[in-house]
Amino acid sequence: MGDMEAFLTLGFPLMSALLLLSLRPQSEKTIARVSVSFSLLTALSSSLVLISYLRKGYHEHPLPWFESLTLRVDPLSSVMAVAVSVISFLVHAYSVRYMQDDSGYRRFFVLLDLITFSILLTVLSGNLILLVLGWHLIGVFLFFLLFHNLSSDQAGRYAVWTFLVHRIGDLFLIVAVGLLAYTYKTFHLQTILEEVSKGSSPLVETVGILLVLSAFAKSAQVPFHIWLPYTMAGPTPVSALMHAGIVNAGGFLINRFAPLYSQAEYGLHLAFWVGLLTAILGSALMLMQTDIKKALGYSTVGQMGYMIMECGVGAFALAIYHLIAHGIFKATLFMGSGNVIHHARKDPNIPEDEVYSFLVKKEMPPSRVPWIVFALITVSVPLAIVVFAHLIAGVEVFKYQGALILLFFGWVTGAQTIFSIYKMASRNVLKLLLFVLVSFSVVVMGYVVIGHSFEAFLYPDKALVEKIYQKAGIDPLIFEAMVILITLLVVVGWFFVYYASSNRDFVARKFKSLYLSLYTHLSRELYVTDFYSFIAKKTVSLSKEINRLTRWL
Repeated sequence: MGDMEAFLTLGFPLMSALLLLSLRPQSEKTIARVSVSFSLLTALSSSLVLISYLRKGYHEHPLPWFESLTLRVDPLSSVMAVAVSVISFLVHAYSVRYMQDDSGYRRFFVLLDLITFSILLTVLSGNLILLVLGWHLIGVFLFFLLFHNLSSDQAGRYAVWTFLVHRIGDLFLIVAVGLLAYTYKTFHLQTILEEVSKGSSPLVETVGILLVLSAFAKSAQVPFHIWLPYTMAGPTPVSALMHAGIVNAGGFLINRFAPLYSQAEYGLHLAFWVGLLTAILGSALMLMQTDIKKALGYSTVGQMGYMIMECGVGAFALAIYHLIAHGIFKATLFMGSGNVIHHARKDPNIPEDEVYSFLVKKEMPPSRVPWIVFALITVSVPLAIVVFAHLIAGVEVFKYQGALILLFFGWVTGAQTIFSIYKMASRNVLKLLLFVLVSFSVVVMGYVVIGHSFEAFLYPDKALVEKIYQKAGIDPLIFEAMVILITLLVVVGWFFVYYASSNRDFVARKFKSLYLSLYTHLSRELYVTDFYSFIAKKTVSLSKEINRLTRWL
């Protein structure tokens, strides 16, 4: 195919959308075959883009008649193109039967093709104008997909929320692009990144913060997070594509301007703190949900917080690996959520406690391992596994603060998993614990080894990686105080949960009152939705008053 693979990857979804518009809306089989076939061709051509990079290295393709506008083939664009097109193909194939007999069948597949085109345009763009165009079109087509059911007021309301938040993100990106073009007198991305690498401009810090703010809006970071969990009224395939690809765009944007962040530290610090807050808030609110799709929505908010936080500590390549892994499993979860709901409706939902198991199932109560034994295992084993995995992979664990933060969160995740096993009261708790430790070891080893190899592929320039890690560092005293504080909060949380479920009446009552109070506030999502609704109502009221004042005109 010569040098046509990048054009074909971008052109196939656009050609599919145009061809579908020429078909009759009633010909569902033809519509499905055309859209899925072109989606498969897009996935195949994107793999050729990756092969093209492996053979030739970095190169660009100017658009016909617009030579200043180029498509960029580099490690980041080639990997992201493959991830986006493969997930898009799976969503297309899933949608064939899911959307069957829908009155807007053709419209749905046209929009699905167009949003795939927009994401690929953003990923492959070698020019800031194309980047902004793709970034903007993602939000536009997402609005139409979320509001696919025109008769649903709820879908329309939250589609508008999403549209407005994405427009805020677009504004930050447009200003950042304008400052870059003004400073370096070009829209060519490679030229700008090369100039940034040579030395810092007074505007680089400002641009870094603006790009991070744009990423916050697209990736549902606090305070822009509220749109994501409330878009579940749209079709499930849209949720799968949105959570698997669109919401990850913030991590891609920060990585696209990686050389800029070797000169801009304030944007990295902002990404870390906001990402940390979003990860904690999203994970906590996920546990409060009774709707499976909304729970998955808040799960994505938490995962996007981790992704942005990884960018904030300088682990750019790890963030890309994270977003690809998250995209695959979250798309699978959404497409399988219907089966879970179907089986749950058949479940009698009888709570099975120890008395029920003994009287009805004739099973003996589960054995308990002394809590002090579990406490020692909880604290020591995950830490040993995480440190060992980093040492095996050759990662310099103690050299950069970013690596220490990732090690710390790896320990917290593993320890929390083991703590949860203790609360489950399994009949063979040691066997279950062994399986958990083996699974955790495999996951950590894979995450560290593959992530480290991914960094060597995406950023072969080790000097750039070191500069980003150095810029991501904060004052050592603040860093140590932060780690100690978070560790204390985690340990206090374990004691809190342990004593809240304890059999000792006085202690249990004291902790349960606090537990229920905390649950109440979290179940209301910390009143963020109420606040936004209040602002919306006041804005509408104010607009009505202003309109009344202009009656005399």
